[in-house]
Amino acid sequence: MFNASPTNQAPPLQDDPWGWWRSQMPVTGRWAYFDHAAVAPLPGPTAERIAAFATQAAQQGDVDWLDWSADVEQMRRSAADWLHADSDEIAMIPNTSYGINIVAEGLDWQPGDNVVVPSGEFPSNLFPWLQQRDRGIEVRVVGDDHQPPDLEKIDAAIDQRTRLVAASWVGYASGYRLDVDELVQRAHAKNALVFLDAIQGLGIFPLDLSKTPVDFLAADGHKWMLGPEGAGLAFVRRQHLHQLRCRTVGWNSVKNAHLFSGAAFDLRDSAARYEAGSSNMMGLLAMHRSLQVFWQVIATHGTHAIGDRILDLVDQADQWLKAAGATTSVPAQRARRSGIVNFQIPGVEPADFRKQAMQAGIVVSCRGGGVRASIHAYNTESELQRLADVVQQSLRQQETSVS
Repeated sequence: MFNASPTNQAPPLQDDPWGWWRSQMPVTGRWAYFDHAAVAPLPGPTAERIAAFATQAAQQGDVDWLDWSADVEQMRRSAADWLHADSDEIAMIPNTSYGINIVAEGLDWQPGDNVVVPSGEFPSNLFPWLQQRDRGIEVRVVGDDHQPPDLEKIDAAIDQRTRLVAASWVGYASGYRLDVDELVQRAHAKNALVFLDAIQGLGIFPLDLSKTPVDFLAADGHKWMLGPEGAGLAFVRRQHLHQLRCRTVGWNSVKNAHLFSGAAFDLRDSAARYEAGSSNMMGLLAMHRSLQVFWQVIATHGTHAIGDRILDLVDQADQWLKAAGATTSVPAQRARRSGIVNFQIPGVEPADFRKQAMQAGIVVSCRGGGVRASIHAYNTESELQRLADVVQQSLRQQETSVS
């Protein structure tokens, strides 16, 4: 069984939420882990849930299937409450790409329509739209890969034939956090829909879909939500359900899905219609367990606590990395920041620094021409100091090799 801490006593959630959270993360025993924007480590209770599922499946087959299914449906309801949506607007999906394709393939495009996409998007939020070009759709990529999305330029690119604007909440390389409310306001003012790739923001920043009326959203759970790969969620606003054609259908797409003999092709009146077949049950159950960590913190300390904690750590990282000699690319405005800090070290290749950091017990990525540190709420200032120390060591080694 997972032990919360070496003494088996976790700090109180009420008094020390970040220490309590840290006690749930076995990865901290070995690594200062700053790679949540790639693939996150699992909380201990999540790993336990996977192990329990494997044991149940091995010993009992599908005897517990109804219990598993009920747990997934509870997650759907809880996720809907969390996002201020209706559970009928939530679909369980295997990954963000799948959620994007629900929209890209499902819209009733007409030749001459166009979709507007900011430059520098992750390929998952570009390729599904490019795929529509053989249907006569124009893809307008707006801006500069090396600059944050420019809402003025995006607005200017929207015209009467724009069906949709597709953008990431947080840039995967830059960490720039888009003003989603303004994006939606501008797009809707010109009768364009909005798809939000939320994978780099969901879990750490609050999103109230009753006040921020994005039309579609998708996010995998294996990054900031600390879930396993292969489990995520999508949102389809109710008013669009019957406009968004199911391009992939199966036994689970219809009402009375378990009535196999003589089943009628009558699609569900919910986003679950896009869940064509059997789900990644183990992954979704594990994701639910991970999300419970977030919900406990939010219930105790408020909806902004996680994001505020991360932004405070990012501010500290920015200061220490600069002091150590790195050049950072952190947005000037706090409201545009995320958990991602991209930095460069003069004369040092990002891949070389990553190897050096790994040797020091620190995990980072190489993205956007620099080193990407993606910082979560359970990380600590002492871990950030270790990262800054490795930057200093790397620069000293570089200076010695040059001289």
